[in-house]
Amino acid sequence: MSAGAGAGALAANLAAVRGSIATACRDAGRDPSGVVLLPVSKTFGEDVVREAVGLGLRRFGENKVQEIQAKATALAGERLDWVVIGHLQTNKAKAVAKFAAEVQSLDRLDLAIALDKALQAQGRAIDVLVQVKTSREESKFGLAPESLPAFLDELKAFSSLRLRGLMTLAEASDDEAVVRGCFRTLYRLRDSAREAGHPADRLSMGMSGDFALAIAEGSTEVRIGSAIFGARSYKP
Repeated sequence: MSAGAGAGALAANLAAVRGSIATACRDAGRDPSGVVLLPVSKTFGEDVVREAVGLGLRRFGENKVQEIQAKATALAGERLDWVVIGHLQTNKAKAVAKFAAEVQSLDRLDLAIALDKALQAQGRAIDVLVQVKTSREESKFGLAPESLPAFLDELKAFSSLRLRGLMTLAEASDDEAVVRGCFRTLYRLRDSAREAGHPADRLSMGMSGDFALAIAEGSTEVRIGSAIFGARSYKP
């Protein structure tokens, strides 16, 4: 697990990120209250998360279900909301149904079926965002944009999955126009989904390196990790 920003630094980082979000909103002519911050705590241990909870954070994004399980168990008394933002395998559906409050990476029918079955067994329902692939990178996951309308219609059959919006990861590019194009595509898809009657108000797009561009293109939620928690260390 990564060590984290250290005592005091986390509070300063969080304040700086919130200030940057507010600035990006003002630059885009938007109300800062229209953009939610999702702190991404992946690779950071329970002590770091506990410090973040002390700063008023109650909702955390995670890539791996096993990390959610470990942290949710260790921090059970805090009543936190855990959000799955990483690619999700169907064999993790039972754990998600037990520990997660939301999935932002729903991208295929077999996963919807597995999640619904597991959630029905738990007597639970959770919010979901459909992940759409708006970049050209093979390494990124997500539903093809042209497949979204039919998939949203199919989701209506799953009562435990409450559709709330769409999510994407922009292309890793130094070309601002390319990054903006990814976000703009999702914005247009969201508008089309709403026009078709789907409850898809939220747009989860933008991370530490590109959230200002995402806000300029209409993001309602930014997923920020390293700018808050510090540099991550990954196992080789």
